[in-house]
Amino acid sequence: MHNPHLTTEQIRISEARHHDPFAVLGRHTDADGTVIRAFLPHATEVRIAEGGMVLSRLPDSALFEWRGDASALPAHYSLIWRDHAQIEHCSRDPYTFTPQISDFDLYLFGEGRHRHTYRFLGARNHQVDGVGGTLFAVWAPNAERVSVVGDFNRWDGRTHAMRVRGGSGVWELFIPDLEQGHVYKYEIRNRHDGGVLLKADPYGRQQELRPRTASIIPNDGHYQWRDDPWLARRATADWQHSPMSVYEVHPGSWRRDMEGEFLNYRELAHSLVDYVKDMGFTHIELMPITEHPFDLSWGYQATGYFAPTSRFGTPDDFRYFVDHCHQNGIGVLLDWVPAHFPKDAHGLARFDGTPLYEHADPRLGEHLDWATLIYNFGRNEVKNFLISSAVFWLQDMHIDGLRVDAVASMLYLDYSREEGQWVPNQYGGRENLAAVDFLKEINIAVHEECPGVLMIAEESTSWPQVSRPTYVGGLGFDLKWNMGWMNDTLRYMEEDPIHRQYHHGMITFSMLYAFTENFMLPFSHDEVVHGKGSMLNKMPGDEWQSHANLRTLYTYQFTHPGKKLLFMGTEFAQGQEWNSIGTLDWYVLDYPLHQGMRRMVKDINHLYLTSPALYRYEFDWQGFEWIDCNDNRQSILCYLRKGDGDEIMVIALNLTPVVRQGYRIGVPLEGKYGEVFNSDSTYYGGSNVGNGNGDLLSEELEWMNRPYSVQIDLPPLAGVVLAYQGKK
Repeated sequence: MHNPHLTTEQIRISEARHHDPFAVLGRHTDADGTVIRAFLPHATEVRIAEGGMVLSRLPDSALFEWRGDASALPAHYSLIWRDHAQIEHCSRDPYTFTPQISDFDLYLFGEGRHRHTYRFLGARNHQVDGVGGTLFAVWAPNAERVSVVGDFNRWDGRTHAMRVRGGSGVWELFIPDLEQGHVYKYEIRNRHDGGVLLKADPYGRQQELRPRTASIIPNDGHYQWRDDPWLARRATADWQHSPMSVYEVHPGSWRRDMEGEFLNYRELAHSLVDYVKDMGFTHIELMPITEHPFDLSWGYQATGYFAPTSRFGTPDDFRYFVDHCHQNGIGVLLDWVPAHFPKDAHGLARFDGTPLYEHADPRLGEHLDWATLIYNFGRNEVKNFLISSAVFWLQDMHIDGLRVDAVASMLYLDYSREEGQWVPNQYGGRENLAAVDFLKEINIAVHEECPGVLMIAEESTSWPQVSRPTYVGGLGFDLKWNMGWMNDTLRYMEEDPIHRQYHHGMITFSMLYAFTENFMLPFSHDEVVHGKGSMLNKMPGDEWQSHANLRTLYTYQFTHPGKKLLFMGTEFAQGQEWNSIGTLDWYVLDYPLHQGMRRMVKDINHLYLTSPALYRYEFDWQGFEWIDCNDNRQSILCYLRKGDGDEIMVIALNLTPVVRQGYRIGVPLEGKYGEVFNSDSTYYGGSNVGNGNGDLLSEELEWMNRPYSVQIDLPPLAGVVLAYQGKK
């Protein structure tokens, strides 16, 4: 309704439609002198604290004015106002402060070249002219008006309207005296249809515990890190020639407390690190702990790209987790999801009433399988958002690497789409060129900003040079999950041993491409969910044989070239597939076969960590050599793993339940070979067929194209590792 007592600008303030409230509110000078104006919809009376001057209400409005000589007033005066319950409130006027975000930051943001946008967007502790408070900033280019709302202003979008910074689409407001811990959101009015949205902060660094969805003003910069020695070593580490064994963890279901509640990050740090160190893993990989609204998404549908989920504590609690890992020599990797995001109303979807972070065309902007939205990788501000998120976790949270989820879905425009459901690129192809450029750009940025961290691609296709540098045409990742090896190996192991001779190529095929990428060998959570059964249940045979098969599979994994990854629970052969709403079936460790499986994984982990032949050249033919890959009739594999000089190990796998006594294997060097690992040991639950603790002396008998040979007994469904121990 038109108010004849107000100007057009004042009406826009009253109707919460003004893009620049600073033009109306605060202190202004006109022909009649100085005017101080405030908009306080819940006030019955208002006065200036410094001097007690009373502001008059403009008729039929919530606008209050005072005119007079303001020379004695401080630049940032305070207003005292009384509400309808006769309660007095006092606060500095936020509309007396100048813009705080630099033009240079806004320029880089618009150009898509800002790697630390979280340092000026979002909510952060800030000081202006000696006055402390919180600076809010958000990108919403299609908004008519944006306000900060929260528990400090009755969630009223009329009270703390923000100013837009030119054509950048960035809105900002400094609210003095507002401290950490308050909850807030942005109320956004779309300029095209007038629709009003309530959104969590895309750059928020702390969020409420679900089902609540507001952001929380964080406690900035008070955590005292103690991992400087770790970070210094990481920056110069030769990770390609070092062992890397990863334990993948879902924090909500690894263990819980006595009441069945989630462990806090700090509690998890101590129990998990102790376990991982004992088991011999070098890294923990956390399934996404970026804030997410739905537990059963496991974190892969995130809404808080800068916020550790509040399910397990505060951001400082999470910092403690990472710090404790580092102080105990354990690296921390994080699953990170730049491919897509959920449609939750409080999240990024149609953030300012328009497709902002996502493509407008659903053929480009929506994943039909997952009912999620795809980022617009060609938009500068979106690239900045994602690159800054990655840098935030690696730099500010000290994470050691990101496992980038669903890379294949980013690379291909027709990913999981039928004819007519996708749009070709400008050359008529299926490659998502904007996503390719983005992946290259983020890998360059991360490696420049965070020396020594790892970028790991979960990429399931034959896209070339995923883990090769961008300057030779690669995507720039450090490692790629070897999904082909995982699938072929599991399909082979699921065969009844009597049939394996007909599928021998599946178990040997990986060596045709093993060194085309820097591969990680994963048995991840994806293999033990959605009706796929547990790792143990995939194995054929009776109870003893299924355990023996699984021990052999792990022996193959840890002696095959490539870094290693095991999902929690698989190390002790959990019988049921993973259930994210419960905890692991730790009770199975009451049974000998499961105890044996965990001992076996622990021992082969430690063998891997201490044997240069098994890790020195995991990405190079120099570290691997077939002894015999053609004995399909007996389903036996023999190969060498090699380090420098005489660092040699001989691996023999018997993939049938038939004991092979006196099996002759060709070896490259004359001398002694000692059995250093046998997955059939009674200590692991096996039948204890093996070669004792004595030395095996080579014979000068050419075999398998080798000048020497040894005879060994191959246990049933088992792997044996021999180490060269020098000449007689």
